[in-house]
Amino acid sequence: MDDKTLRENETAAVPRLRQLFGTFFKIGAFTFGGGWAMISIIEREIVTKYHWVRREDFYDLLAVAQSLPGILAVNIAVSVGDSLRGKRGSVAAALGTIMPSFVIILCIALFLTPDLINGNRVVSAIFRGIRPAVVALIVAPVISAAKAAKLNWKTVWIPVVVALTIWSGLPVVSSPVLWIALGAVGGIVVYTRAMKNRKPGEGAAR
Repeated sequence: MDDKTLRENETAAVPRLRQLFGTFFKIGAFTFGGGWAMISIIEREIVTKYHWVRREDFYDLLAVAQSLPGILAVNIAVSVGDSLRGKRGSVAAALGTIMPSFVIILCIALFLTPDLINGNRVVSAIFRGIRPAVVALIVAPVISAAKAAKLNWKTVWIPVVVALTIWSGLPVVSSPVLWIALGAVGGIVVYTRAMKNRKPGEGAAR
């Protein structure tokens, strides 16, 4: 059984392009705070609500999206869309994600100026109220990703040390690119060792 057939058996029906566009349009319209804030909403829609993608596969796609250059929100939309409907799915998901932001930014540029935002107590209060929600939207996917990665007390020190090192601002070692490269190398080493230690015939039925 190939990967495509296995995926179709384990998930719901493949969505239509219009449904894929509409789902990501809704995600883009109601997400504040950037890509990380969007992840928990994407997970709820495509994993929990529609069951288009398994949770483990979603976090694999998230890892791929993070490793690519560009905007995380668009990268994850393209990755999910491609896994569901190929190139047309990636275009539909990307357009759905981008369109709300484009329209909102265009309206802000036309009607809202920095002086109006700072001088209007109602608008300022709205933006202040959004900030705590943005923090919660960013923290939620971090916790979910930790659970999906099966972190325990023996391994939780790794992301903590990496985060503190990046936050420190020290030359060279604070570069996220360095830790991404080291993580990739570490994954290759672990995978290679696992393959060497695997018994003959193990996993053949998978």
